[in-house]
Amino acid sequence: MLRSLILICLLTVATTTNSSAQIIALGASNTAGYGVGPSAAYPAVLEELLRAKGRPMSVSNAGVSGDTTGGMLARLSSVAPNGTKIVILQIGGNDRRKGISEAEAAANRSEIRKRLHARGIRIIEVDGYVRSALQSGLRLADGIHLTVEGHRKVAQQLAASIR
Repeated sequence: MLRSLILICLLTVATTTNSSAQIIALGASNTAGYGVGPSAAYPAVLEELLRAKGRPMSVSNAGVSGDTTGGMLARLSSVAPNGTKIVILQIGGNDRRKGISEAEAAANRSEIRKRLHARGIRIIEVDGYVRSALQSGLRLADGIHLTVEGHRKVAQQLAASIR
């Protein structure tokens, strides 16, 4: 009886751990869903796609419109709690638009990566996927934010890279 109880407890813990795998999407306005809303943004779509494939992973949207690498670095520990497995990083172009030097932006990006690696968190950089979607015409009238279709394309590319 005691062995059965222990086995049930261990299986419950193992199932809970696997089903609560945590993905954080850290970025700026495209991550936040500017122009389309958070429910149509790629983090929400990614979670839907993963769950449809039988992967019950939680994807948290930590996108903030207008954010810079300095802002992302400052809030990194609060948005990527213990248990985070993957951080999807979408830096965007706000540093350049806000006059932050390339050297400072590079140092911030490097520190973000260093801190995540030190915690054993996998990083998926998504700026290339976002650029590709924008270049293929999946952009709003402002030219820098994704359409609903653009978010879906980015989410599909991400889903293919998450194992």
